[in-house]
Amino acid sequence: MIKKLSLILSLFFIYTTSFAQNWGGGIDDEDWSFGFNFQYISAEYKILKKENWQSPFYEVPDSFGVSYDPNTGLPVTGRLNSISSPPSQGFGLGFVINRNISDNFDLRATPSLIFSDRIVRYEYEQMGSIDLGNGQTKNFQTQIDKKVQATMFEFPLGLKIKSNRLNNFRAYWLGGAKYSIDIASKKKTFDEGESAINKLLKNQRNYLSYETGIGFDLYFEYFKMSPEIKLSYSTNDILQHDDTAFANPIDKLKLRQLTFSLIFQ
Repeated sequence: MIKKLSLILSLFFIYTTSFAQNWGGGIDDEDWSFGFNFQYISAEYKILKKENWQSPFYEVPDSFGVSYDPNTGLPVTGRLNSISSPPSQGFGLGFVINRNISDNFDLRATPSLIFSDRIVRYEYEQMGSIDLGNGQTKNFQTQIDKKVQATMFEFPLGLKIKSNRLNNFRAYWLGGAKYSIDIASKKKTFDEGESAINKLLKNQRNYLSYETGIGFDLYFEYFKMSPEIKLSYSTNDILQHDDTAFANPIDKLKLRQLTFSLIFQ
């Protein structure tokens, strides 16, 4: 393993030191440059719970709302054991708009279209079936996954701080902010008339995030490729607080997103 790693590092060193400085089509000499990117995304929520988050919910008669009061109607769920958010994957496509400020500083925007679902997992204590009469019974699940389907337009704007170029290699750090807006069809969040157990978990349509990341500029003869990894975190609560058994136990919901990008300029 050590020999293989040494060979890879040796080949990389030879690559970075054996080519002329003018590779990359002179893109670093231009005030404005443009490109495109491909993104792989892993998203999950940070969940802040209410004090009474474990309490079971009951259906309110003649409505689609829920209540903590056991006298209101049939139970919707049992007592909660946990609420979690397993990472879910997505992808994105976007453009790159880069303004060269100096040899070591760029201002960069990467407007992108993102397809990324998120999941909140609810785990409940085991509950016995309830006889509803007429041969019908109501059964209770011990685990329910609520998927939030999102098609986002994102506009990140950040400052890129670059190292000095070493032949055809340069490292950089990126920090900034991002505005996101959900452009998905309203049908994906329409649950009017659904039973309490089939209600959806909904997010705010737009929100802000801050982000930071690192990457490398690799210069080829006619273009520059930049592998980059970036972490973003929403600044505010993005949960829509409606009267459902899935939104009520949550005090705040924040989104964490890890993005690996390949950028071509």
